[in-house]
Amino acid sequence: MSGIPILNIEQFEHEEFLADFYSNDLRKHLKQNDKIFHKPHKHDFFLCVIFSKGSGIHEVDFNSYTIQPGSVFFLKPGQTHYWKFTEDPEGFIFFHTQDFYDFYFSNKKLTQFPFYYSHKNPPNLLLTKHEIPLLQRCFEEINLEYHENLTYKRQKLASLVNLAYIDLARCYVSSVSLGQTSSSTYLQTIRILENEIERFYKIEKSAKFYANQLNISTKHLNRITKNTLNKTTSALIAERVLLEAKRLIVHSDNSLSAIADILGYEDYAYFSKVFKLKTTKTPLEFKREYL
Repeated sequence: MSGIPILNIEQFEHEEFLADFYSNDLRKHLKQNDKIFHKPHKHDFFLCVIFSKGSGIHEVDFNSYTIQPGSVFFLKPGQTHYWKFTEDPEGFIFFHTQDFYDFYFSNKKLTQFPFYYSHKNPPNLLLTKHEIPLLQRCFEEINLEYHENLTYKRQKLASLVNLAYIDLARCYVSSVSLGQTSSSTYLQTIRILENEIERFYKIEKSAKFYANQLNISTKHLNRITKNTLNKTTSALIAERVLLEAKRLIVHSDNSLSAIADILGYEDYAYFSKVFKLKTTKTPLEFKREYL
């Protein structure tokens, strides 16, 4: 089994009747959770944090991102991350479940926002000096409402979060290079493909399987992935398998052969060969780097 802690939103201090939402001053939050944040862990909720002060590194699924004033990070359920600070941070953080958002916006989806749309979109944003005050106020207002006990509290929190996401999305699309496609249908297909890969990557690794799931030809699916992400369908599948392999190799107590089996490889030697082809290291060499 994986040794990566999966944190539930109810583990954090929360207001009565708000087990699906949490907000706090960042400095207080980190102090209350000082035994957790610097170690790799997962969440089963969506997380958004803004930094007004501080510096350091945020590692998300083996990619490192610089923390500085104006940094915003977005995490989806299941991503592995940890913080490493070189200067004490300040800012605000909030979490919420999928159901919290869906209940109030049943005709919308969190995936409408680019930072939650695709695993390929960066999980971070650096605000300009003009954008920082506006977004800082959004997070402050969310935090104030969360710690008050007023009528229509849940409704207002949902509205404030949605407005914050709208403003963040505007900043995100103007500053983050997402790549362009002439077809919104292609983007929708990519989102569905990623969901299908997430469901089946441990047992199904052929592009043909996923094309069948989407009721299109393998050739057309590859055309969509190349046009949108400049990658083949097989490359997307391999990337997801490789990410899980890294997570298990570094953060679990499973043997390397057991990890290969979990990921659907009956032959460890073949798994090791595939892993080295993608990373230039054997699983054991990769593991030793993190010891």
